[in-house]
Amino acid sequence: MKTVLLQVGKTVNKHFVTIIDDYVGRIGHYMPFEIVTIPELKNTKGLSEAQQKQAEGELILRQLQPSDTVVLLDEHGKQMRSIEFAAWLEQKRATARRLVFIIGGPYGFSPAVYQRANHQISLSMMTFSHQMIRMTFTEQIYRACTIIKGEPYHHE
Repeated sequence: MKTVLLQVGKTVNKHFVTIIDDYVGRIGHYMPFEIVTIPELKNTKGLSEAQQKQAEGELILRQLQPSDTVVLLDEHGKQMRSIEFAAWLEQKRATARRLVFIIGGPYGFSPAVYQRANHQISLSMMTFSHQMIRMTFTEQIYRACTIIKGEPYHHE
C-alpha cells in the first residue's frame, strides 16, 4: 500500500521542512510514503471563503484516484491515541490500495472533498498551524510504523 500526504501549500518554515524530511526518510524504511503539495491559490482577495474552498477542493479532487482511501485531517475528525492510530493504520494497510491523508487550506475543505472522504481524523482539539500539523503528522505516521513493527520509538 502506498501512503500519501496531500497538502495545500508548501511548508515554508525551514526548521519544519528539515524535521518533515527526516521523518519522511524514516517512514520510507517501513512503507512507501510521499508528500504531494498542491500550490496555494493566487489572487484570492476577490474570492470568498467558500469560493477558495471550492477552488482548492477541485485541485484536491484532481489528485485522487477512484480507488483511494481518503482521510481528511480535520478539526472535527476522530481523535486517537498513537497506539490506536497505529492499529487503525495497520488495518488500512491491509485493505487500502492507496491511503491518502489530506491537509487542506486555511479555510478547511469544500463540501465535495468532505463527500469524497472515507474518514476524518483530528490530531488535537488544540489549534495548530498548517505548517506544524505537517510536521506533527509525519511524526505520528513514523511513530505508528514503529508501534506496528514492535520497535522502540526513537526521537531526537
